[in-house]
Amino acid sequence: MFNRGQLEKLLIKAFEKPERTGVPVAEFTAYVNPNEITLGYEFEWDAAQGAGTTGSRMNFKKQKPGDLQLAFFIDGTGANGERVDVQQRVEQFQRVTGYNGNIHQPNHLVVCWGTLQVKRCVLKTASIAYKMFRPDGVPLRAVINASFADASDDLTRVAMAQDQSPDLTHVRVLKAGDSLPMLCHAVYGDAGLYPLVARANGLADFRHLPPGTRLVFPPLTR
Repeated sequence: MFNRGQLEKLLIKAFEKPERTGVPVAEFTAYVNPNEITLGYEFEWDAAQGAGTTGSRMNFKKQKPGDLQLAFFIDGTGANGERVDVQQRVEQFQRVTGYNGNIHQPNHLVVCWGTLQVKRCVLKTASIAYKMFRPDGVPLRAVINASFADASDDLTRVAMAQDQSPDLTHVRVLKAGDSLPMLCHAVYGDAGLYPLVARANGLADFRHLPPGTRLVFPPLTR
């Protein structure tokens, strides 16, 4: 459920399969939303220089996978009205984004928040800075600086230029008069995919969804 003006926390979902479909194996919700998000991207060019010339013509090759940089602040002092176990939150972040013994590699991640494009990625680097401690050494504050690498395949990165592409994950907030089959038709071009979307969102009753309901439309095959 998402209501305009209501606080929504940045969410990281972990999946064992690179398709990132179905129910995530773990989730991490930001304690405090970041006040800055850095999205890095790079274009690859070929410098073509003719014989006897001093300049070069830059021929575009492709756009390389980008990076997403986030800083997560965790406060265990209760200063904002919520007292949390800082070390427990740090370990939860490590479990969600880190190595998964079932697949012998780190989890496949989805990062989503508000109106930002849902990003399929993997953790590239992370550092944890503990800022304050109790007299017995228990940490009270920590900052996690994390860099995520874009893990979309080439076809997905090409499709990023098409906002309505069914090859991408989409997030929709229901308005009055909307229905799940209608939104499935808008996203996928196939209203009959609504049972798969309902299952992906854990919906027991998709016929009576109130306005403001937030739904994730994963990549699906017609």
